[in-house]
Amino acid sequence: MEMKHMRKHDGADGTTDKEKWVYDSSLDHRGRIPLRASTGAWKASFFIIGIEFSERLSYFGIATSLIIYLTKVIQQDLKTAAKSVNYWAGVTTMMPLLGGFLADAYLGRFSAVLASSIIYLMGLLLLTMSRVVPGLKPCDSTICQAPRKIHESIFFVAMYLISIGTGGHKPSLESFGADQFDDDHPQERRKKMSFFNWWNLGLCGGLVLGVTVIVYIQDRIGWAAADIILTAVMALTILIYFLGRPVYRFRKPSGSPFTPLMQVLVAAISNRNRPHPSNPNQLYEDPKSDSAHGRPLLHTDRLKFFDKAAIIGEGQSSLTERQNPWRLATVTKVEEMKLVVSVIPIWITTLPFGVCVAQAATFFIKQGTTLDRRITDTFELPPASIYALAAVGMIISVVIYDRGLVPLLRRVRNNERGITILQRIGLGMIFSVATMVVAALVEGKRLAAVARDPVKGSSSMSVFWLAPQFLIIGMGDGFALVGLQEYFYDQVPDSMRSLGIALYLSVLGAASFISSLLITVVDRATERGGKSWIGKDLNSSRLDCFYWLLAGITAANIAVYAFIASRYSYKNVVRDTSGGDAAANCAA
Repeated sequence: MEMKHMRKHDGADGTTDKEKWVYDSSLDHRGRIPLRASTGAWKASFFIIGIEFSERLSYFGIATSLIIYLTKVIQQDLKTAAKSVNYWAGVTTMMPLLGGFLADAYLGRFSAVLASSIIYLMGLLLLTMSRVVPGLKPCDSTICQAPRKIHESIFFVAMYLISIGTGGHKPSLESFGADQFDDDHPQERRKKMSFFNWWNLGLCGGLVLGVTVIVYIQDRIGWAAADIILTAVMALTILIYFLGRPVYRFRKPSGSPFTPLMQVLVAAISNRNRPHPSNPNQLYEDPKSDSAHGRPLLHTDRLKFFDKAAIIGEGQSSLTERQNPWRLATVTKVEEMKLVVSVIPIWITTLPFGVCVAQAATFFIKQGTTLDRRITDTFELPPASIYALAAVGMIISVVIYDRGLVPLLRRVRNNERGITILQRIGLGMIFSVATMVVAALVEGKRLAAVARDPVKGSSSMSVFWLAPQFLIIGMGDGFALVGLQEYFYDQVPDSMRSLGIALYLSVLGAASFISSLLITVVDRATERGGKSWIGKDLNSSRLDCFYWLLAGITAANIAVYAFIASRYSYKNVVRDTSGGDAAANCAA
């Protein structure tokens, strides 16, 4: 690597090379070591947050009104529409596992974002065509008695093209944004801690406009007009993203991140009969190994079986014997394997939180269609626009956390982070339980109104009865979702960071599938008792009971999560600090 031999020393202007150049294995757009003053940090992140804003504008403009489109235009019943939304959301948030792998292993994050954004744009173009081209429209009249099959087919192809585009876009873009900050530079490291908070503020900006302006256009002007706007905004931000190349810091793809993990597993099994050394310093670590794709890690005492992979045998005294990665692994590779295994329990115990989040885009939105949405005599709020309150709640909690809670806790606890990442996620889970409790109480009141006057139904209730549950779930997102993003980026091997963001998204994806499965199970189980909790419409359902069930499941899960989180060991990175402590726990 160009200038790799350079050392950090005082220059003629009084600055050190470390202040002038970025030595974290990143490169500039010409393949050179980046100049700190002209690349990365916030100057690069603004370009990246811009295209995230556009993607979230499109996603939420489409996703929050999807259940309404499926029931009113495609004419699916409530159960089928809810499942369709959950399946699409599940695929959309599981596809990043593939996209993240390709970005880390072969494409690089910048290229993965660019390619997937073009696929996303193709989906938006096809969606627009399905609502503009006469032969592809749902029908010739304003109100469809039965939509054309060709429209339904093109519509779902477009939607799943958007899913594929999101699969490469989401994990690569967020990790690419975080890559713009140098972990070994104190000022940039602190900025990086704020990056995930401000990233989500940009996300919320897109969300708010998506569920207000875009949804209003869908409701009052037409679906086609909204699609044209979303397509144009996406095309513009792709261009802006590309023009930001000179200020970005890039990471080279490092090949399949699973190969080193398999090497550690094979080596540990092969060396299973070797005794553990009395001193962990006797485990194998190659000081001359190329760290271009990851920082060296300190040894930890967890999952000690994998340490077997780093035990030097009697026949491995020569350099040739030690260079076989399938028989002997470095401590860093062993610790990377431990990191991957350790995230699995965290991933599993965050799924109930994701199931609660899934209700906001399905049943919560559908509830809004049955309530009084009049703001004035001439203006009626589109049903999906109430979702904007979730973004408001998230913005409130992120700002309070980043500007109030963290600075206070830094002083009180003398800790750079304030509270640990897992503690932040746990706080968000508590909010999700509160959301389900409030949602159950509000739905109980709505059903009581329907029982009193079946003709008028719940139209006498204001849609703002739903405001508390949207605000609370949004505040929970500000803690848990932002915490999950940071956790899965930070606590996986450096070579797997796009996959790490994909793992965060897969929590929501798997939770959407679980939500669909739970709807089916609850429907069949309660139907045997005489009346299903999930009927053909809201008034024939008992969603309040369903919400109470979710509250109980999530509350019980929090106890399990707290036990696992209390025993978790965070990633221990050997930092290059040019004097000072070499090791730092980067997440505690």
